[in-house]
Amino acid sequence: MTVLIIAILAATIGISFFTDITTRRILNIVTFPAIVTGLAIHSVTAGLEGFIFSGLGFLIGFGLLLIPYIMGGMGAGDVKLMAAVGALMGPGFVISTFLFAAIAGGVMGLYFIAKQRGALENFHTMLYAMPLIRNTAGSLSEIRSGARHASLPYGVAIAVGTVVTFAGSLAGGVLPV
Repeated sequence: MTVLIIAILAATIGISFFTDITTRRILNIVTFPAIVTGLAIHSVTAGLEGFIFSGLGFLIGFGLLLIPYIMGGMGAGDVKLMAAVGALMGPGFVISTFLFAAIAGGVMGLYFIAKQRGALENFHTMLYAMPLIRNTAGSLSEIRSGARHASLPYGVAIAVGTVVTFAGSLAGGVLPV
């Protein structure tokens, strides 16, 4: 794993995290170059084996979120972001990222459901300054009136999953890299 790949991964995840929170979009101008660069770097440094490693990571990352996308459960940007993580870091890493992202997404979803049902009104007041919560759920009246599209920025969950997987691999844990 080269410093360049880690830097590209960090930039891709960081930019996507920010844009998903602020605009609810993950940009092709971020994900496509990350995919191409991951494939290119691995191909140049390890030849055909590197291309297969990166290509398999790309396909697994893409495939893991393709069905939820087709069913309308997430946006195409989320699929491309997971594919970029796979192209940069390989199959084992993207599978771990997917699992941790699913946990993070589940926690975000539980918060969102509790907020929609009014269970967090007092707690929400205390946390409202956090951009993630403010932009994820909006106000209860906005959600009920339909003024705001009620969905989760899953790119945030993918970013959390990536960071947890990377931290675990650095710590020498059982997480694959």
